[in-house]
Amino acid sequence: MTKRHAAQLALAACGLAFLILGAAQGGYQTTMAKAIRICMECIGIG
Repeated sequence: MTKRHAAQLALAACGLAFLILGAAQGGYQTTMAKAIRICMECIGIG
């Protein structure tokens, strides 16, 4: 395994860990609620 592949694997593992941590803390619901509000404002419903 080259240094580049090892670095890519380490970054992918770190990204996955932060994704899981954010989902466990409820970040998904907050982000989704904000996205829905922004989208509703763009189309003029909300």
